[in-house]
Amino acid sequence: MNAPQAAPGAGDVFLTGATGFVGSHVLTALLEGGYRVRALVRGRWKAPPGVETVTGDLRSPGALVPALRGCRYVIHTAALYSFSPLDRATIAAVNIQGTSGILEAARIAGVERCVVTSSSAALAPATGSHPATESDWASPDHGAWSYHASKLAAEREALRAPIPVTTVLPTAPVGPGDRRPTPTGKIIVDLLLGRMPATLGGGMNIVAVEDVANAHVLALERGRSGERYIAGNVNLTLAELWRLIARASGRPERTFRLPYAIAAAAARVDAARVRVTGGAPAIPLEGVRMGRLEMYSSSAKAVSELGYRPSSAADAIERAVRWYRDNGYAA
Repeated sequence: MNAPQAAPGAGDVFLTGATGFVGSHVLTALLEGGYRVRALVRGRWKAPPGVETVTGDLRSPGALVPALRGCRYVIHTAALYSFSPLDRATIAAVNIQGTSGILEAARIAGVERCVVTSSSAALAPATGSHPATESDWASPDHGAWSYHASKLAAEREALRAPIPVTTVLPTAPVGPGDRRPTPTGKIIVDLLLGRMPATLGGGMNIVAVEDVANAHVLALERGRSGERYIAGNVNLTLAELWRLIARASGRPERTFRLPYAIAAAAARVDAARVRVTGGAPAIPLEGVRMGRLEMYSSSAKAVSELGYRPSSAADAIERAVRWYRDNGYAA
């Protein structure tokens, strides 16, 4: 993987989300590039050598201005990733207001430029054989501050901020360190546990999480202010993705197609359960709705303008399989 290189001491970077899946790999890429990093955390965290930590909350961005002073750059990867309807107020507060707040705090503190992590959810689905590009914005009708709607709104807020901002739109990252796990990671874990996979006929773009991290550093060094860059790799149907995961895990390469109406009905029943009992949905309706879409995209702009060179997605899946097994997700 082609980690960007910068001269040691290239400048202090204020990094949010350093303990998250993407953010932890961005931290590694920054350190490998010679950057000094000041990381925003909410609680205790054993930081790698050379990383300064700052305790704070995106919902109180004004309090972060002193910690931002002296930093040349901000990379903002933090977000609340949840499909639970009970989290929607917090999703709006963290993902939307938190993004605009940290950028305003950065402006006050004299930060030179910012890179904000968006999502391929902020792209329109592919049409026919044409993958989405950076000019294809999603429609803001996902529902009242669902996760995907919040990422779209946050990116629009970021690009309107009165400070130089570049956005990076990861597709579906896979690789080691996906502790939650993400929806794509959960597909891998479910297959490792021997659960029969079902598809809804959609598809997605898969990318190694390390490549997404490198894209953030490249965007910091070479990205143009006001521009968005897709960090992805290969477009796969869900059935093709299942087969790659099965191959990496030594499981049978078989899937079955689940009618959307059945999946949606099950998700609505599960949503009713969550409203009564609380907790996280087992069958997120938001995920079901996205699962029938062809979320294909092109990273040609990042390749051309940033020098982005994604590595093998199949190898990334193999690294993810090993990591889940080594860390007890699947005996």
